[in-house]
Amino acid sequence: MIRVEDLHRHFGGFRAVDGASLSIRDGSITGLIGPNGAGKSTLFNVIAGVLPPTSGRVYMDGEDITGLPPHTLFHRGLLRTFQLAHEFASMTVRENLMMVPGGQTGETIWSTWFKRGQIQREEAELRRCADEVLEFLTIRHLADEKAGNLSGGQKKLLELGRTMMVDAKVVFLDEVGAGVNRTLLGTIGDAIMRLNKERGYTFCVIEHDMDFIARLCDPVIVMAEGKVLAEGASDEIMQNEDVIEAYLGTGLKNRVKAGQAEVIA
Repeated sequence: MIRVEDLHRHFGGFRAVDGASLSIRDGSITGLIGPNGAGKSTLFNVIAGVLPPTSGRVYMDGEDITGLPPHTLFHRGLLRTFQLAHEFASMTVRENLMMVPGGQTGETIWSTWFKRGQIQREEAELRRCADEVLEFLTIRHLADEKAGNLSGGQKKLLELGRTMMVDAKVVFLDEVGAGVNRTLLGTIGDAIMRLNKERGYTFCVIEHDMDFIARLCDPVIVMAEGKVLAEGASDEIMQNEDVIEAYLGTGLKNRVKAGQAEVIA
């Protein structure tokens, strides 16, 4: 689905992404882990068109998408969420979902004068779709709540719901578990797996919670210092000495036993 070749993103003399190459298989839930400052979010931003690359290429379904803007990639089915949720706080949860699809008739003044019937039909269909999404995510009871009043975990569910309002192919989730309690994180994980199995979504997930990664992701890709350090199944990654060293440093590496690899989180 996604192929990244020798990607670089520099900020002056700082190389946030420094020659990263990786692939995300169609239909997979791929984990992307690494210590803070490894370049994970910057990599997401370059793939999703938020930042242009310094050099390197990005391909989606074999087509070069390097440097395309986010709105173009959005219409091609590539979506990206952020570590901090970006909800419209004064709108209801349902309204946040209904506004996602582009090209709605009511977006132009001309149409609001002469195509009111069409607008009403579209809005009724969008409302139905939004309610189905809320039911899927088990937050139907929050439909009329202001989005700004939601908890951190509920806002992450809302962001996931936005991807369901369009024809998403691949979704990049940036620290979906940040600030989320264990119960809601389990709900988010269930939703991701259902979207993957039932709707064919491809996911790439940045997360520091290794239990969450181990439950959902295969393969797991590790980044350090802007480069891809390792790739494999989660249990292999957690026992990889280079990965342990990247997280903990050489001095602590030898103190980490195979059964204690969860300290990576």
